[in-house]
Formats: sequence, structure tokens, C-alpha cells
Amino acid sequence: MAEHIEGPLYYERMGRSGPVMAFVHPNPMDQSCWMFQMAHLSTWYRCIAIDLPGYGRSPKARKGLTMADVAQACWEAIDDAFPGERAILVGCSIGSALLIHMHNHRPQKTAALIMSGTGHNPGKEFIPRRINSYRERGIDYRWGYTFEDFSPTFRATPMAHFFADLFAERNVHGDVETIITQFEAYQQPEPADHHTKIACPTVILTGSEDGTHPSAFALQKRIAGCEMKILYGAGHACQIEQPWLFNRFMIEFLQKHRLFPAAAPR
Repeated sequence: MAEHIEGPLYYERMGRSGPVMAFVHPNPMDQSCWMFQMAHLSTWYRCIAIDLPGYGRSPKARKGLTMADVAQACWEAIDDAFPGERAILVGCSIGSALLIHMHNHRPQKTAALIMSGTGHNPGKEFIPRRINSYRERGIDYRWGYTFEDFSPTFRATPMAHFFADLFAERNVHGDVETIITQFEAYQQPEPADHHTKIACPTVILTGSEDGTHPSAFALQKRIAGCEMKILYGAGHACQIEQPWLFNRFMIEFLQKHRLFPAAAPR
């Protein structure tokens, strides 16, 4: 079992046949942020969406937690659902950061990386602000934080409120100290070869209105052969704001690398 985590991570599955595709969510959301991708991609893939420690319905984590611990726990969830299988890994924000740790932990089991809401920011200056906000406002901070993951235009829509309410309604299962501990783990410096070790097809899907968008180009340069697609008008959680385009870019990438198991969808 992964160290510093009090049990296996919670996950949801969709799809009965095809390759394995695993989804890892951003802060402050949970696995439900992938509902549009799970519903669509499960046509061709066996999909699993995982709740990180302290989020959704996953267990707490203890001090000393590392990103390697969380990456191991995510692989254990995949192993539980699909023993011995390779997986296409899909993430947003901290989920994208975890994908790289997951790849480096099990490169032979990683078929491809699809990252969004991410960039190269070695200083990670945003983390102390998030930790302070959680300490001041507790688990209820998640509701307002959700809107920060959206573009200004999308924030005003009923759908943005739907998602904020959906995640906040699960706060009874969440744990603010675990969330803070996970931010502290994310704050630790990465190894010098963290990005250069990536040896699978990789793409960054980035929203033009995402605060991390400018740094996505720097991350792309650090990963050999990394591709990029821009979702114009979308924010950090672009998979929620523009699922039709996000999914299309995913499928095109997978088809290009012969990881799509069927004829091109219409």
C-alpha cells in the first residue's frame, strides 16, 4: 500500500471494453469533473476516475505525504480495477503534475499522457496562498475556489454553479488537513530529470484563459515530442468548459499514436 495514506483511493468506472484510461482531477474538484470525458470515452475505453486523498470519498493522508505516495496510490486504484494493465493517463492541474510522477514510477505501464491546466512553474508561488485560504476558511473554501478554475465567462453560468455545488456537497467526506498536506507535497522540488524521463506520447490541452496557459509552453519544451492544443476561451478546467473540443483533441491525439481502438468517430 502507498505510504502516508489511510487506505485505498475511491474511484468510479465506466466502460466494459477497450484499453484503460485513468483520470486524475484538479484542486478543488473530485473525480466527477471528468463526467463528460467518462461518458464519451467509455464508448471505446475502460475508464477509471480517481478521487485524490482528502477529496470526494477517498481517505485521509498523514504528514510526510509525497507526490510519489499519491502516484503509487493512483496506480493501486488502477491495479484494483484492471490488474496488470497499461493505462492512458489524463489529468488536470495537480492531476497533470501527478501524471508525470505516475509515469516515472511505472513508465512501462504508461501508454500516453494527456495533461491540462498545467505548465512549468518551479517556484509554485500559488501554493502558500491556497494553504492559507484553507486554514482560514476550512473545507468550505472549495466552493469559491471552484469558480477560480473557470474562465470569467463560464463562472457566471448555471453550469459553473452546478459543479461548485456538486463538489461542495461532498465536503462531509473531505478532509482539509489532508488537502493542505497534499499541497505541501506538491510544493517539494522535483528531480532534475523529472520531465526528461518521459518516454511516451504526450500532449498538453490548455485553455487560453487559464492562468497557467503562458507556462504551458515552457513545460512543452521540457518534454521531448510533447504536443499542444489550445482551447480558446476556456479556463483552467477546460475539460468542463469545452468538453466537445477537449474530447475531440484527445481522440485525435490517440488516433495519431495508434492508441484509439476503433474507426474515427463522426
